[in-house]
Amino acid sequence: MSTIKKICVMGGGSFGTAVANIAAQHDREVKLWMRSEKQVSEILETRINSRYLPRYELLPNLIPTDDLEYACQDAEIVFVAVPSKAFRVVMETAIRFIPQKAPLISLTKGIEHGSFKLMSQVLKEIAPKNEIAVLSGPNLAKEIAEGQLTATVVATYNPTIRKTVQKLLSTPKFRVYGNPDTFGVELAGALKNIYAIASGMAAALGMGENSRAMIVTRSLAEMSQFGQHMGANPMTFIGLAGVGDLIVTCTSPLSRNFRVGYEIGLGHNLKQAIKMTGETAEGVNTLRMVKEKADELGITMPIVSGLYEVLYDGRDAADIGTLLMVGEPAEDVKFQLGG
Repeated sequence: MSTIKKICVMGGGSFGTAVANIAAQHDREVKLWMRSEKQVSEILETRINSRYLPRYELLPNLIPTDDLEYACQDAEIVFVAVPSKAFRVVMETAIRFIPQKAPLISLTKGIEHGSFKLMSQVLKEIAPKNEIAVLSGPNLAKEIAEGQLTATVVATYNPTIRKTVQKLLSTPKFRVYGNPDTFGVELAGALKNIYAIASGMAAALGMGENSRAMIVTRSLAEMSQFGQHMGANPMTFIGLAGVGDLIVTCTSPLSRNFRVGYEIGLGHNLKQAIKMTGETAEGVNTLRMVKEKADELGITMPIVSGLYEVLYDGRDAADIGTLLMVGEPAEDVKFQLGG
């Protein structure tokens, strides 16, 4: 692809804003679409998105807008950071304005309710003529804004698109790696949100380091087994999009899903925890869908099952550790590599 100068980022949350600001380096024109006219006005006046990234100054060539057509119409590449529950509706409206030559890069970590489709699969359905890719990894937006060293993964079978995204977003503090396993990278990014909730609960309950290490490690084994069953490359789960993202979301209070789990561990119900967190925690909805899919396919997922009982069936959060200890002892790592 030729040098890209016009970029659209859809979604004015924390990660969408951070990616838009990175993309705006080197005098590129970046239009950041968001629903809120109030947010647009604030950024125009102060160069700050105070709701999601306070104290993070946005570059002057980042243009906020609530006009979807204006944001998309001349874009050479589009990054989509819209929450999964609104993803399809927004994209069905936006696609009429997006040039067919513009690659669509999903930043959203979630699964569509009802269809069990990942966001890249939704994009392929809505925009069959556009190239599709996924960006995922251990990417806490507030740390990116602070200039902390961060790495991410762009996943697509198309090496040209991988190189394009790497060139657009790589900085001395933000490194972009490539991976052809789009499905595995995206599934890992969705699944880890579930386990961050469980880890947050464990932290609030005062579980020791051994217990928390067990939860994180068994989470990795559980999600990689599920991923392989669904068709992903299990090796993807030991990379940045898998274990890297799992570690950061299971240990950091900056993680929305960790915070939801922490509030539940303190004794709040799910509705109260979500309200106190103040942002979308994708893992809450993902948990229900993965539990249904695992039951349908006959896949044993003790952490998913136990967490589901706590969030939806009223089981005491203190039981989350006990639920890992029931049943016959199992193999540590179950997936098998080919060859």
